[in-house]
Amino acid sequence: MHIERSGEACGASVTGIDLSRELDDDLVAEIRAAWLEHRVLAFRDQAMDDDALERFTLAMGGFGEDPFFAPIAGRSHIAAIRREADETTPLFAENWHSDWSFLPRPPAGTCLLAIDIPPVGGDTLFADQHSAWEALPAARQAELEGLVAIHSARYAYAPQGTYGEKDKGRSMDIRPSDAAMATQTHPLIVTHPETGRRGFFSTFGYIVGIEGMSEQEALPLLRELYEWQTADRFVHRRRWEPNMLVLWDNRAVLHRATGGYEGHRRELHRTTVAAPEGASV
Repeated sequence: MHIERSGEACGASVTGIDLSRELDDDLVAEIRAAWLEHRVLAFRDQAMDDDALERFTLAMGGFGEDPFFAPIAGRSHIAAIRREADETTPLFAENWHSDWSFLPRPPAGTCLLAIDIPPVGGDTLFADQHSAWEALPAARQAELEGLVAIHSARYAYAPQGTYGEKDKGRSMDIRPSDAAMATQTHPLIVTHPETGRRGFFSTFGYIVGIEGMSEQEALPLLRELYEWQTADRFVHRRRWEPNMLVLWDNRAVLHRATGGYEGHRRELHRTTVAAPEGASV
């Protein structure tokens, strides 16, 4: 296994291994160690099908919960992140977020497997939340320690949300519901359960408030932190290639989609990696 660092705040490319095959315990341990170190891994030149994607996800920790997405036909744990060439709906997942941070037990990671990659555009951006936290002055860290964030999917997946009843003509099979109105609390700053590093967890959007603060107090703070958390110096840009699998750590990075491939079809198959038993974040 060969690892090439991105040269940015996080991220690395991996070559020299074949993820279409069964993975032995030693290789799984190597991959997990690299994942925890680099937060985002891009496995290039992989001839994987959906069976291989499911095997890899199980090896990395098992399937996590995927609310509001319907799986592809014949599968229970794979969703298609799809946009047709002539689609005119707003780009999916264009805002920074950590996947499903509003769950009581958010997922450890996400896998995306390239199925149909356009010749231009469609990069995925990742913002390293360990680096963002560690770059803060100690006095500012002290002010933020102990804050508890209120998470919700209401703005995205409730019937009146971005992907709700007014979202017409989308090729992705998204299933909004009133369940998205629920709230869940997590510390704003968390200790990664496997590496011990401190960092921000999630950001404005899925975070809708701060415990003990009025909306007038919380929203300016969340907007200020959003700007800091997603500053260019913390961002890694992943350009997609055919036959690429990308795995990232939702406990350590934010991510967002980008466009720029109008007139071209794009499809990736996605699985969610469950958090270890007993972990809340």
